[in-house]
Amino acid sequence: MAIEEVFFVSRHAAEALMFYPDTAIISITDPGKRLAALPVWFRQVLRLSFYDAVPGDEFIPIPVPGCFDYAMAKDIHDFIVSLHLAPHSCRIIVHCEEGVSRSAAVALFTAASTGARLPDRAKAYRANPWVLDTLAALVPGLDIEIPPPLAD
Repeated sequence: MAIEEVFFVSRHAAEALMFYPDTAIISITDPGKRLAALPVWFRQVLRLSFYDAVPGDEFIPIPVPGCFDYAMAKDIHDFIVSLHLAPHSCRIIVHCEEGVSRSAAVALFTAASTGARLPDRAKAYRANPWVLDTLAALVPGLDIEIPPPLAD
């Protein structure tokens, strides 16, 4: 079947999730922090740990351990492809600490590469560009647009 929907949320929201059948989780935490305490009924979980930063910006002047890299992008891509090729439909929930940057980038990539609905697409305007560009490089020609900021 296919991945039908993708959502992005904060760590707090992910840890409070109730049972949703046929739901997979991509869990993103900061290096050195405890893993998210996800409910045990989620059987398909990909856990990653990387900073919400762009190498070369004023916060991370050069690539350092803990930055998002090709290997992590490949893990995400492979996880999404395996779910998308599964014989049953599913949804994906992506979380990071605040639910606005890393998770938004992964959600945009997932929606663009699978055709899944992204109900909160308009809220993905703060997607981490480094994460998005690194993921997009795995699928040449994939068009992913970060939505414009929401009007106040």
